[in-house]
Amino acid sequence: MITLTAKDILPEDGTNGTLVGRVWLPRRDGPAVVAVRSDGVFDVTARFPTVSALCEESDPAAVLRTIKGEPLGELDSIAANTPPDRRDRQKPWLLAPLDLQVLKAAGVTFAISMLERVIEERARGNPASAEAIRKEVVRLVGDDFSKLKPGSEEAMRLKQVLIEQQAWSQYLEVGIGPDAEVFTKAPVLSSVGTGMDAGLHPKSTWNNPEPEVVLVISSRGNIVGATLGNDVNLRDFEGRSALLLSKAKDNNASCAVGPLLRLFDRSFSLDRVRNMDVGLTVKGLDGFVLEGHSSISKISRDPTDLVAQTIGPVHQYPDGFALFLGTMFAPVKDRDAPGQGFTHKRDDIVTIAAPELGKLVNRMRSSDECEPWTFGISALMKSLAVRGS
Repeated sequence: MITLTAKDILPEDGTNGTLVGRVWLPRRDGPAVVAVRSDGVFDVTARFPTVSALCEESDPAAVLRTIKGEPLGELDSIAANTPPDRRDRQKPWLLAPLDLQVLKAAGVTFAISMLERVIEERARGNPASAEAIRKEVVRLVGDDFSKLKPGSEEAMRLKQVLIEQQAWSQYLEVGIGPDAEVFTKAPVLSSVGTGMDAGLHPKSTWNNPEPEVVLVISSRGNIVGATLGNDVNLRDFEGRSALLLSKAKDNNASCAVGPLLRLFDRSFSLDRVRNMDVGLTVKGLDGFVLEGHSSISKISRDPTDLVAQTIGPVHQYPDGFALFLGTMFAPVKDRDAPGQGFTHKRDDIVTIAAPELGKLVNRMRSSDECEPWTFGISALMKSLAVRGS
């Protein structure tokens, strides 16, 4: 079982930054947009009915500091009430800190994850074949593309060489080619927050967490802040066919985001994101422990490039969007039999953490075991109408 405290939720510098969240209010039968401050959690829904509306301000952090809000209590008590097994449904609990933003994700943005995607493709979703294929792929293409700029003349020359060696892949295309892979991760309002169960398709037997930084962007393309995310991945589904990407990525509770959104201000900027390290720990009931990390400094495409390839004249997002930046983490540690690699087991506890953003903690369950997603856009509109927001 997951136990959450304010210490798990807050960044290492506490409430020095501008922190935004969402809280379910049982007395309102709906969500509230909240500011998390040193003296507690404050409902600011009367001014900003959605997080996306707040993010449309020219300086969201500055505006939020001018709003007092309605006190809801201490973060400790709200955090403690968040995990489903511990929840008193008469008291508030935390939600994912996003609402009307479209949930987008960039894939194959790090060299090592690019190689693992190539391996998945060649293994056709069979983890037993992965190790032998991994050695062969590294022999052919190497394992360090950190200095190779996607879309450059050097990258295109490498592409031609690999085509001639019959080693080219659709994943190498988006990894070192001019066009990034950006896909829709999940429906609006479907993400789960910290402390909640995260979902895996019940038919998947080879899967893994993906610890990522998630940027939050306004409808004008302004990057306004960041949070953490788990872009849960089914290696067997996508390995069988890239056309199964939607089934590999979009299942009930398979998009975890949180714990809070940290807005850009004097204490936190995009440059801090560019140099951020994201840690991962997986702990199983079988005693298995997996640790890893993802360094944004090693990303192949700058975050501003990924944002620019997502929004512009060819695609608009009137309520803004959130963008998973991808991960360099690709688990290869054997969990059971040698050569079988890693896959989740029921009740694994996954913790994704960064000093600047706090901890995103989720328990892994089959998607059909997780809480059903029932509160969609129409329900949000009705809830806000009742509140007069």
